[in-house]
Amino acid sequence: MSAHPTSAAGFGVYVHWPFCASKCPYCDFNSHVRQAPPDEARFLAAFEREIAYAAGLAPGRTVSSVFFGGGTPSLMKPQTVGAILDAIGGAWSVAPDAEVTLEANPTSVEATRFAGYRAAGVNRVSLGVQALNDPDLRALGRMHSAAEALAAVGVAEAHFERYSFDLIYARPGHTPDAWAAELRRAIGRAAEHLSLYQLTIEPDTWFEKLHRAGKLVIPTPDEARALWDVTQEVCEAAGLPAYEISNHARPGAESRHNLVYWRYGEYAGIGPGAHGRLVTNEGRIATATEKHPETWLERVERDGNGVIDTEVLGASEQGDEYLLMGLRLSEGVDPKTYEALSGRSLDARRIAALVEHGMIAQHPDGRLAVTNEGFPVLDAVVADLAA
Repeated sequence: MSAHPTSAAGFGVYVHWPFCASKCPYCDFNSHVRQAPPDEARFLAAFEREIAYAAGLAPGRTVSSVFFGGGTPSLMKPQTVGAILDAIGGAWSVAPDAEVTLEANPTSVEATRFAGYRAAGVNRVSLGVQALNDPDLRALGRMHSAAEALAAVGVAEAHFERYSFDLIYARPGHTPDAWAAELRRAIGRAAEHLSLYQLTIEPDTWFEKLHRAGKLVIPTPDEARALWDVTQEVCEAAGLPAYEISNHARPGAESRHNLVYWRYGEYAGIGPGAHGRLVTNEGRIATATEKHPETWLERVERDGNGVIDTEVLGASEQGDEYLLMGLRLSEGVDPKTYEALSGRSLDARRIAALVEHGMIAQHPDGRLAVTNEGFPVLDAVVADLAA
């Protein structure tokens, strides 16, 4: 791994807990609602087996970050989280300053578990607040009130040195003034980090059905762009600039786990529907596990892992992924790293044209970064550079 062009980005472990108390109408994540609680002991044993399998593919790594995502990981018992961390520590070395994040719903019930998660080894939580007014929370299908969410933020602050929370903007009827006020209120409670996502209509969600039927109207592209501009202005003025297209942090408080993804480091994907990128003797591989929780569980119990797809990535695919991930960051990408991964140079004429049109900037050290004008059309910028 030391010879790989992005080895300095670190090694992360992503653990997917696929269960939720309810399915949000905008969500297209691999999350599932069950009438009866899942058998945590059985799932824990499967997580432990899949961790051991991943360690066999990528031995000798030092874990720089662990991320419990979902679904709703805060539905897990703290003891389960601790046992998973023990399994990770038994499979790899873990850096003394490793970041260990757990996503949590900001309900009062789940907040009572925060002390247990801290004792288990979690040192950062990410709270799915999503909105700071009750009508919008109900429209988003959230199970907490604004007051309950802010109380959970206070509990997180008492137990963790580092915490973050998410908000969704461009909601139906969302205006720039209302969003600016909500954002300033959020920044007053966010110590170091906010994730701010524009509402999008995803396929096969309840919101898509409502949108198609004309029962859900979201801001137009121009209106959404105005809300994005407000996001940048308010956060920068408060000292939380965007370090990634949807993430804002005080300098040094960025999510280290997500930086592993965006800087094209290595990560093991553990659990139903998890994806990984590992550097093996065969080359850099992409892994994907079975998405259905119970089917994944049966596969792990039978085969020792739930991986259903392993692909060796070619040079061109690695270069494309590096651009796709790295250009999300305000720090941008290094053309020399792209060349080392892909085996070819970026087209100087395309770079010059994108610079001329204000879509990207070229830093004195040669790095290429998308500008504020380019971020709203990021996919087109990436496609142009990669062509």
